Amino acid sequence: MAPLVTVEDLHVDFDTPTGRVAAVRGISFTVDRGECVAVVGESGSGKSVTARTLVGLAGPGARIRAARLDLAGEDVRTHRARDWRRVRGRLAGLVLQDALVSLDPLRTVGAEVGEVLTTHGIVGRRERAGRVAHLLDLVHLPEPERRARQYPHQLSGGLRQRALIASAIAGEPALLIADEPTTALDVTVQAQILRLLAERRAAGVSLLLISHDLAVVAQVADRVLVMRDGRVVENGPTDRLLRAPEHPYTRQLLAAVPSASSRGRRLAATPPVAGARVALPARVEVRPADRVLDARGLTKRYGEHTVVRDVTFSVGRGETLGLVGESGSGKSTVARIVAGLLDPEAGTVSFEGTPWSAVRERTRRPMRRRLQLISQDPLSSFDPRYTVGQVIGENLDPDVDRRDRRPHVVDLLRRVGLGPDLLDRHPRQLSGGQRQRVAIARAIAPRPSLIICDEPVSALDVSVQAQVLDLLAELRAADGTALLFISHDLGVVHHLSDRVLVMHDGTVVEQGPVGDVFTHPRHDYTRSLLDALPTLVAAGRPQEERP
Repeated sequence: MAPLVTVEDLHVDFDTPTGRVAAVRGISFTVDRGECVAVVGESGSGKSVTARTLVGLAGPGARIRAARLDLAGEDVRTHRARDWRRVRGRLAGLVLQDALVSLDPLRTVGAEVGEVLTTHGIVGRRERAGRVAHLLDLVHLPEPERRARQYPHQLSGGLRQRALIASAIAGEPALLIADEPTTALDVTVQAQILRLLAERRAAGVSLLLISHDLAVVAQVADRVLVMRDGRVVENGPTDRLLRAPEHPYTRQLLAAVPSASSRGRRLAATPPVAGARVALPARVEVRPADRVLDARGLTKRYGEHTVVRDVTFSVGRGETLGLVGESGSGKSTVARIVAGLLDPEAGTVSFEGTPWSAVRERTRRPMRRRLQLISQDPLSSFDPRYTVGQVIGENLDPDVDRRDRRPHVVDLLRRVGLGPDLLDRHPRQLSGGQRQRVAIARAIAPRPSLIICDEPVSALDVSVQAQVLDLLAELRAADGTALLFISHDLGVVHHLSDRVLVMHDGTVVEQGPVGDVFTHPRHDYTRSLLDALPTLVAAGRPQEERP
């Protein structure tokens, strides 16, 4: 049987003000019926452009040429807008990373899914509501009739992602293209989405998965294509490629994956030496004199709903405390209370031995530079009028001479893996990963004693994530910077943290040294988080290894 997708010698170029940019450079691959092919690589490698080209969404200014570009036996090289409207939804469904942006905020979920049914004449108007409810139930959206009447902003991230998948499969397409479908989802919701994609495969649907999460790829893909700079540098069966990679770049990607075995060592393949020890030894017991932060009995309510209940912890100088749990567990609320952005109903926070939560903002302001926050959504925390240079520069020590500020900002950009060419750009002109790195550069600019990291690497590919994690470890070692590190990625937390707090429904259900908690969890909820975590099967890393 002929492959469902056949791509031969695909090139995609973009015309930009500074000249033509080659995004995809002569790649070839196939996707068989019922097969899952994963495409992995760094941001800018051409993964998403390749996927979008298959459904006519490469973007404005794209120049596409290929020796062959077939979808379900149809040559799509000369398709026009009308032809692509027929292909999208019916032959190929597209699931994007950010469901909140992909779903129309002015339409209900039911209207969004129902549009596909109407456009392709799958059911009549009378049958549409029932079919929409069936599709939402198919993707395990609870109370499908009620959810169909809701708008995207009324759903959690996991529910929105499932609604987007329902829209993508509404036309019963033979091919489902999933572009980073689980990035930024917590581990249990991620497991639900992966099971859902596996169900679609079992129903005979082909899957093209774009991901930088190699553990996710290991769970669902039959074959893997590794892309770099617009080219495929290695491809093959998933098990073989992850266990015995042949290309140095593939080996570099695998070495950059954080886990228990990487703890305390450099991840990035950059100077001085990849694999060199960089982190401080774990310090579980922190003496009172060494405490940078003390939180006691924190409680926060919204109306009658208690989102944080009696949370107590401390962070010592140079220590990293991991905070994990599902979406809605109260992690980010704790972070905002500690940052002084929310006032608790009960409990206190002290920072560097002085009251922090029970004082006015004008009292906190002189110490603000000593406590920094890296948020999950950096764009909303930037002044949109500022350039990158201004965003970072405003956080430098006021004593730094104006003439010396630009070199300082350039050095901070370099430390997070960015170049000086971004200085005069505005945040909206950057990719999500670039914006996150700018946020990190701004946070470390004043050399704070504590950084609150709220999902700081969730938007980064594995190699850039490695650079940032190495940088945070270096800050601990060099400056004694303490980190309150919030993440849904348990591998990242195990790699970086000394101790960990596990939160569920607003309370701390387990805490202790990260190795003890993740290796011998005592609470059922902690075990459920670890059981939901996808594992990377690779050379030297057994499948049963915990994060």
